[in-house]
Amino acid sequence: MQLKDLSGHTGVSAASIKYYLREGLLPAGETVHATRAQYSARHVERLGLIQALRRIVGLNIEQIRGILKMADDGAPRLDLLAAVQRVVLHLDSHAQAGVDAGTPPADAVVRLRNWPDYPSDARNALNAHLELMESLNIPVSGEVMDTYSKAMDDVARVDIAATTAPESVDQLILTAAVGMHMHSQLLLKLLALGQASHAIRRYEQGA
Repeated sequence: MQLKDLSGHTGVSAASIKYYLREGLLPAGETVHATRAQYSARHVERLGLIQALRRIVGLNIEQIRGILKMADDGAPRLDLLAAVQRVVLHLDSHAQAGVDAGTPPADAVVRLRNWPDYPSDARNALNAHLELMESLNIPVSGEVMDTYSKAMDDVARVDIAATTAPESVDQLILTAAVGMHMHSQLLLKLLALGQASHAIRRYEQGA
């Protein structure tokens, strides 16, 4: 298909498509002659991914470029998923916070849940958050950590099973990024509803 057909098929303006081509987010089409190129289903898929990352997840062009470059360079899927998680869940700041992966809070959770003893930005972020809570005198008991981490282990197992299913790398990124963004919001909303429900029961019973 030509550029105008690609635009009509995806709903992305020709100007935006040209911008994504210039920015390296979208691979060049197959040259037909000096002023015309042909585009394929691969371009349709990539445009859908770019639009989802921008409109649903809220990533900027630089963040999208970083993820897509890793994909186009053939990065291992584990590294790609880690990069998506880092950007979508805003772990970037914690990754540079100087928190070591082997500190006691993370070690305790890893042992408790029998998770792989492997460094990650997610582990650094957990350490940083627990240290912040401690500095604010908000204790996290062993019972709380056990309950929370068990619930998250069950959720994560379901999430990763769905995330790693697509064969296409673009679909993998789409599933991971949109899933992480929307599921994290879903968890927060469910937690809010649960907290509200328990509060209603307690205060109604006490009335």
